[in-house]
Amino acid sequence: MSATLDALRGPTRVVVRQHRWAMWIVGGLAVVVGLGLIAVAMRAAQVTDNFQATGCQFYAAGETRACIQTSSNYAESMDLYAGLFNSVALGLVVLPALLGAFVAGPLIARELESGTFRMAWTQSVSPGHWLAARLAVPTAALVAGSAVLAPLLHWARTREAASPYPFRWFEVYVFPTTGVVLPAYILFAVGTGALIGLLIRRAFIALTVSAVTSGAAAIAFGAYLRPYLWPRTTVSGQGHLRENAWMVDSGYLTSGGERVSPPKSCYASSGTSWERCLTDHGITGSYVDYHPQSHFWPIQLVETGILLALAALALALAFRVLRRLHG
Repeated sequence: MSATLDALRGPTRVVVRQHRWAMWIVGGLAVVVGLGLIAVAMRAAQVTDNFQATGCQFYAAGETRACIQTSSNYAESMDLYAGLFNSVALGLVVLPALLGAFVAGPLIARELESGTFRMAWTQSVSPGHWLAARLAVPTAALVAGSAVLAPLLHWARTREAASPYPFRWFEVYVFPTTGVVLPAYILFAVGTGALIGLLIRRAFIALTVSAVTSGAAAIAFGAYLRPYLWPRTTVSGQGHLRENAWMVDSGYLTSGGERVSPPKSCYASSGTSWERCLTDHGITGSYVDYHPQSHFWPIQLVETGILLALAALALALAFRVLRRLHG
């Protein structure tokens, strides 16, 4: 770290020196997580190979009691490994919110609140340079870290792909930690955190608002917006869905192609009575809206583009606010 500090100059050096312990802790944690992923992935692959070598089929009909117990043990092990991978994914998902809170609170609002920023500005450091240094250091560190951990997590998941709990590309623990969208969330958190810190200038309040803002963006995309970022594929019935497809919506169709809901009176029916009730009300078929796996990259790129545009807008507003406040 001392050699790195010697190579840095000006406000960047100050930021690294001020928060070097936090950087050491985060960097060490990233190394531990990375090594843990490799170890768990190798263990998962070994457990799968051992199970396949027994000749047992996973909970197949007619299996012996010994094979049933072997399948149960295998399922428990793979469920544990899948849970560990999801825990790492959850950590990566909440990372942007934590970064935004750190930028808004300790990096910006606290210095504005305490007045320590004046010392830097009296040493031939412009306000813009001061802000850029505070944003560049944590952003570069976390983007680099996520660029290593996210692909490593994806690789680790593929090592348990043959398990009874395979990952699916659209799951909330998978999509944000695969592809290019995670760095976009980091940049969005940095931009909004900087703007919130400059506007509020109270460390704790800015920290809280920034974390809520970044978290709300992740929830909005994951729970509501993501299925509609790219045109969906529609098929009649549910028997034609492609493997690993993300089903977004389903329902019933009239003879004219209109999408309708079954009448409440039909819910008391079943089997042929259910079908007859639907026909009596003009319902002749069903539909399914879904995203095939080939939509992964289009959705990724659209979501990334939106987040980068919002990040650029927030950063532009942050520097504008800084100029208006301090010239």
